[in-house]
Amino acid sequence: MPTFFNAVFDDTVAPVAPIGFIICKGAEELGVSIDRFLVDWYNQDIVKKNNKFKKDTFIIDSDFPRFTTGDGKAIINETVRGKDLYILVDVGNYSKKYSLYGIENSYSPDDHFANLKRVISAAGGKPERITVIMPMLYAGRQHKRSTRESLDCAQALQELFSMGVADIITFDAHDPRVQNAVPLMGFDNFFPTYQILKVVYNQFKDIDLLGGNFMIVSPDEGAMPRNIYYASVLGVDLGMYYKRRDYATVIDGRNRIVAHEYLGTDVAGKDIFVADDIIATGDSMLRLCSDLKGRGARKILLACTYGLFTEGYDRFDTAYEQGLFTSVIGTNLTYRKPELLSKPWYVEADLAKYIAYIVASCNHNKSVSPLLNSAERIHELIGR
Repeated sequence: MPTFFNAVFDDTVAPVAPIGFIICKGAEELGVSIDRFLVDWYNQDIVKKNNKFKKDTFIIDSDFPRFTTGDGKAIINETVRGKDLYILVDVGNYSKKYSLYGIENSYSPDDHFANLKRVISAAGGKPERITVIMPMLYAGRQHKRSTRESLDCAQALQELFSMGVADIITFDAHDPRVQNAVPLMGFDNFFPTYQILKVVYNQFKDIDLLGGNFMIVSPDEGAMPRNIYYASVLGVDLGMYYKRRDYATVIDGRNRIVAHEYLGTDVAGKDIFVADDIIATGDSMLRLCSDLKGRGARKILLACTYGLFTEGYDRFDTAYEQGLFTSVIGTNLTYRKPELLSKPWYVEADLAKYIAYIVASCNHNKSVSPLLNSAERIHELIGR
């Protein structure tokens, strides 16, 4: 790591306030990992130098009980007065259940967002500052109005701002321009670029990231910025697919894709890296893999920040067995089924340490620019 990270908790710089960390229901796995890094660094950087008592955890005990009618509430069981409070929420965790008139219901993104607002309300304005860590942005795909329809993400951000939230920390927002809805609230949009390339570098030794046989392909025009970044940092060729859509037809909230058209240099004999923010149904990705293989591509690595696989894994299992792709690289920023984690084609990048760095930096009012720009760390990784 660069020298910026040598002392995470810098005792020469006063923190904003003591850290308090609340983990909403459904984000426990990631939250506990983040807390472990923060505690280790605090005990290493502060306790040893200043003879202070060791920290066991920054997590503030909280609960989100439900009545049998389905109504919910949030309870904070410890003081948050004067804390620099960070609240972690995973709006994509559908594995959590609650009882509604005796019927077991799964948590929806709306339920998780409601829990977030409940716990902010329970804090009662007592924290010194409130920062929401929402890796997958609530309603992030409903970011613009095409016809007479709601603007869910913008409205949600305005609600949080009105409740006293100072900053939102999110990852790979579908369209970060949604932050224009809250120009006076902080909105930090991070990318797992380094962590994903680190997995590629460590797991696929036979792929030369800097060689002439490696190139980046964007799955569509919307994913071009992130793929341009990969191609620019590595100095390799870039191609893209253009999705022709039928804008007269809407199926499951989406305009039907009529055709994928490839634009770029020849992919024959090359290893291909394809990055997107979300794999939902996976239709587009599998169609892309089939086309690239038909054009003579060698290995195809698919990367996504959020591997949702909303229609299951059967088609990916079949495509993998047919050799259409080599691997899917995802992150632990949202819930993943244990079944997915056991798939031979799935590899995961862990973002807990990265988020812990972000929290520690914000707590000391340090610039997060070194964390936003991962080019230096990528170059260090690949030994350029």
